[in-house]
Amino acid sequence: MPSNAPAPGNPPPRIDAALLAQLQTWQGRTETCCDTFHDAPVRGLSATLDRDDPAPQAGAPLAPLWHWLYFLPQPRHSGIGPDGHPLRGGFLPPVPLPCRMWAGGRLHWQAGNPLRVGDVVERRSCIASVTHKAGRTGDLLFVLVRHALHNAAGLALTEEHDIVYRAAARPGEPAPAPQAAPQDAAWQRVVVPDSVLLFRYSALTFNGHRIHYDRHYATAAEGYPGLVVHGPLIATLLLDLLRREMPHAVPTGFAFKAVRPMFDLHPLHLHARPAADGRSVDLWASDPAGGLTMQATATL
Repeated sequence: MPSNAPAPGNPPPRIDAALLAQLQTWQGRTETCCDTFHDAPVRGLSATLDRDDPAPQAGAPLAPLWHWLYFLPQPRHSGIGPDGHPLRGGFLPPVPLPCRMWAGGRLHWQAGNPLRVGDVVERRSCIASVTHKAGRTGDLLFVLVRHALHNAAGLALTEEHDIVYRAAARPGEPAPAPQAAPQDAAWQRVVVPDSVLLFRYSALTFNGHRIHYDRHYATAAEGYPGLVVHGPLIATLLLDLLRREMPHAVPTGFAFKAVRPMFDLHPLHLHARPAADGRSVDLWASDPAGGLTMQATATL
């Protein structure tokens, strides 16, 4: 099997039973890595999100989802594929479909043991499942990765990470009809996801995927109308909206699902609606026309 996806423009092989079985041999694979939660990435993301936070001090609790600033893959430049991602294979299965996206996830923080600036953290990861689905535009391959993050006090966070692989869009292929976003938000914020914001987030997360900063590649090779806003960035902005409205709230859980890609062509609308019992908050992102791009729930 090739170590990377086919070059843009070349049709990928179909995911037949034999290929799926080979990819499913990655199920159960594990990986363990360690990182120190230094303060520099925290300062960088605070500036990128246009926050006026105090300088992070050792021992300060890390904002929810900001652990995504750490455990970043750092392959050698010769190990980068044509899309800017690391070459396929290794811990993740070498799926031959060219487009890889972060489709969603579910997180649970352990009460009384927050991740903190300065922590030395171990992340234990496992490929939980590799599944196939025939979608409207062709094959879809889903990889579920489970992570467990431990600091000196023990388990601090568990996370399920949904990755989806698909074929590149064909020229002239119509986009699916958007799903209407809810209209009953209690809190709202508008963010302009311009190319500078996307570049800064890519830099902070050491993300070389060209769809986020190389407009020609995003439009000509992968068929998008513009630069793609990172799914994790949208999720982070949604929880940032919650932090702005409820600065003392401590989420214990967060689940999110990417519904439709968002591009740098239009402002991103963020919305939130707290539950009547105060135990959860529904969050969602939409485009200016009211099309849903991400939906999420935070448990408090």
